[in-house]
Amino acid sequence: MKTLIKFFTYLILVYLILIKLTFAENKIQIGLIVPLSGEYSEIGQSIVKSTRLAINQINDDRFEIIPEDTKANPIDALKVSKKLQSQGVKIIIGPVFNESTKYLDDLSDITFISLTNKIYGNPKNVISAGVNAISQINTIDKFRKLNAIERSIFLIPKTDYKKEIEVAINKTNISLKEKFFYDTDPTILTDQIEKLTRYEQRKKNLEDEIKRIENSSVNNKENKIENLKKKDTFGGINFDSVIIADFGESLKSVSTSLLYTDVSAKRITYITLNQWFDKSLLKEVSLQPIYFPSINKENYQKFIDEYFLKFNSNPNQLSFLSYDLVGLVYFIVYSNNFEISKNIFYKKNKFKGKIGVFEIDKNVITHQLNFYCMENQAIREIF
Repeated sequence: MKTLIKFFTYLILVYLILIKLTFAENKIQIGLIVPLSGEYSEIGQSIVKSTRLAINQINDDRFEIIPEDTKANPIDALKVSKKLQSQGVKIIIGPVFNESTKYLDDLSDITFISLTNKIYGNPKNVISAGVNAISQINTIDKFRKLNAIERSIFLIPKTDYKKEIEVAINKTNISLKEKFFYDTDPTILTDQIEKLTRYEQRKKNLEDEIKRIENSSVNNKENKIENLKKKDTFGGINFDSVIIADFGESLKSVSTSLLYTDVSAKRITYITLNQWFDKSLLKEVSLQPIYFPSINKENYQKFIDEYFLKFNSNPNQLSFLSYDLVGLVYFIVYSNNFEISKNIFYKKNKFKGKIGVFEIDKNVITHQLNFYCMENQAIREIF
C-alpha cells in the first residue's frame, strides 16, 4: 500500500512539474523600456505604475511585463533591449523619447511600440503609438466638414515639430487655404501675423470708410461714423478659420497676435491640436471658443482617479497611453493565439482603449479621437 501511495505521489509531482514547465513555455513576456533613473525618472516610474494597473485589470498570469531602465538615452535603450532579447522577448513597449529609438533597428526581430508621437524618421521595427499629428488632423478635418469650414490657414511654428505637421498634412490630404510658418519669438510673431491678416490694409480701409461717410450725405451719418470709430479695422478676412499647431504660452502668444490684428475667435473658428485639457487655457477667455481633438476626457479623468487612489499621486499623460498600450498588446497577442511574429501588428485591426479607438494597419497605429471646445471657461464635447 505504501509503495502504491509513493507511486501516485510521484505521478502527481511529475504532472505538476510538467504543468509548470508548460505554463512557463506559454508565458508571454513583454518588455517595457522607460527612463527609471536620471532626469526623466518620474515619467518612467509613473509609466511602470500604470502598466501595473493594466496588468491587474487584464488578470492573466500568462502575461508579464518586464521593465528596464533606458536612462533616456539611445545607447542604454539598445543595451536593455538586447538584454530583453536574450530572454526571448519579442515585443517591447517603449522607449518614451524618439531620440532613444536611434539604434533599435539593430534588433530587427523585435517590435517596439514607442510612446512617442513622432511619425517620421523611426526605424522600421518601431511603431509610434503616441497621439500623432495624423490622427489629430484627421479629426480636425472631420469637424471642418461637419461645419462647412473650407478656408483654413494652418499656422505652424518654426520648431522641431514643423516637419511632423508637414508630413501629417501631406498624408491626410487636408484641404487648406494656406500653410503659414511663424517664429516663436513674440517680437517677430506679431509682425508676421499682421502681414498674414492684412492688418495695415484693413486699418486703412477703416480710415477710408470713415472719410467716405464724412463726405457723403447718407442718413444717420454721425451714428455710422461713431460706430466705425469703435472698430479697429474694416473689411472681411479672407479665411474662415485658423489651425494653430502650438501649445502653452506659445499658443497664447499666437492668439494674442491674432486678437491684436482684429481676428478674434468670435469672427473666425480657432482650432488647435490636442491640449490634454490644459486648465490654464480655460482662463484665456479672449481665445474662446477654441476647438481641439483629444483623447476621451471622461476615461482620462477616471484613470487619474484610479491611479491616485492606488498610488496617492497624479500620473503623467504618457502613463495613460502606456496603460492602453498594455491592453493593446495583450489584445493583439490574444487575437493571434499567443503566437508572436514580426508581422503581428501588420494585419488591419482595431482596439478600443481608454484613450479611444486604436487603428492598426501595416505596422502603423492611428487614433480615432474625440473633439472638444473650450468656451465660457468650460470644456464641452463636440463628438
